[in-house]
Amino acid sequence: MPSIRPSSDLRNKYNEISEFCHKYNEPVYITKNGQGDLAVMSIETYEKLVGRFELYNLLDDGLDAVKQGKTRPFRQALEDIRKGLV
Repeated sequence: MPSIRPSSDLRNKYNEISEFCHKYNEPVYITKNGQGDLAVMSIETYEKLVGRFELYNLLDDGLDAVKQGKTRPFRQALEDIRKGLV
């Protein structure tokens, strides 16, 4: 269940919001004038999220390379790595 808080809680209940974010690894949604405005999360959760996006982009690049025929046998790639060519 998402936690939704008014923007005044950032000022008045910062520690409570911080504890929630760290304990549950979930963002807290902040509203301004009754409308969604921000999502606040711990640094750890943010870094994990960004890491997932980076991984997904690398996987997409790999799938595109396969579609374009830009592949080679594993043994050849490993040999090139050992020789320092990659």
